[in-house]
Amino acid sequence: MNPFDNAMEQLKRAAKVADIKEYEVLRTPKRTISITMPFETDRGEMKYLKGYRVQYNDARGPFKGGIRFHPKVDLDEVKALAFWMAMKNAVVDVPFGGGKGGVEVDPKGLSQRELENLSRAYIKEIAHFIGPDVDVPAPDVYTNPQIMAWMLDEYEKVVGHKAPAVITGKPLEVGGSPGRSYSTAQGGFFVLETFYSKKGTVAVQGFGNAGSHIARLLHEAGHRVIAVSDSRGAVYDQKGLDIPRLMEHKRKTGKVSGFATGIGDVLTLDVDVLVLAALENQVTKDNAHKIKARVILELANGPTTPEADRILKIPVIPDILANAGGVTVSYFEWVQNRSGEQWSEERVIDELKQRMASAAEEVKKTAENYKCDLRTAAFIVGMGRVLAAERLRGNL
Repeated sequence: MNPFDNAMEQLKRAAKVADIKEYEVLRTPKRTISITMPFETDRGEMKYLKGYRVQYNDARGPFKGGIRFHPKVDLDEVKALAFWMAMKNAVVDVPFGGGKGGVEVDPKGLSQRELENLSRAYIKEIAHFIGPDVDVPAPDVYTNPQIMAWMLDEYEKVVGHKAPAVITGKPLEVGGSPGRSYSTAQGGFFVLETFYSKKGTVAVQGFGNAGSHIARLLHEAGHRVIAVSDSRGAVYDQKGLDIPRLMEHKRKTGKVSGFATGIGDVLTLDVDVLVLAALENQVTKDNAHKIKARVILELANGPTTPEADRILKIPVIPDILANAGGVTVSYFEWVQNRSGEQWSEERVIDELKQRMASAAEEVKKTAENYKCDLRTAAFIVGMGRVLAAERLRGNL
């Protein structure tokens, strides 16, 4: 399943429902950067890796989006992610456009030194295409604050001056924002409260940063998280998993397996809330009819295909709303870097709650007005704001 084709189908459906004729301008990215990076291993061998940066739309502000290191990264995936970022930033009304980057590599097989070499090599290749007012990268799948710190340092060496606002998701010590480490999950939690406030059972697919923190937040709020999975397995306890202990187990062993009873597919469990926090194309036409959850929360990007959307008969809180907490706090970090301030963690979370709740209410109201599903409503909101900016700039 081509993720970019899926993204364009979502766009087309929303445009048809809202009768928006100008959506064609959003079918093509503004700039696509493909690179081949020389990369030196610990053995002194030179390898050449494929990397990408797609700058999709900047009508509302600088391009904005993460960088992922993953063996299955390709251009179509990065294009789709960059498009979704443009929509996501518009849905939560932060002044950014959409961008995304990636390197086709398995970071799990790299040493710390190799990971640093890779991070610096990538940012060096794209340094002249990014900047605080141009394009602002951030972490994504298998990248983290340490990698952002290396990338910031390399960028500043290339340009010859300090520029903390060029990258977000950094460690606090080099200009990061309090609350950024769990902001994607926190934003998803606030959105879920708008659509599904009662306490219930939860299954979480994906136990990386977003998945582990949403499990923690739901556990702390009184939900019963009965199953979680990662790329190496899944665990289950009908009485509810001890999420803090599971997070420690994952930190020590690198996997959730071995903590509790093993289980097969967490997607098909009979739960109130199914959280999708892994990768794209997880719920498809082949398994959508097996979903028993009452509501789906998409913390991953593009986890549900358009074919699955047509099969599912439950509310799906879409990725471009549900996982926008990360980029919202990235915006707060960018603001802090540019102003020389540092907000308290309490202020960051308060501001995040207000913005996510407002965006959720806007999507909810749009769904009611157009009598459509939440994903279509979110795209109508996002597309409308991007096209309004393009129109005011004289591009339509």
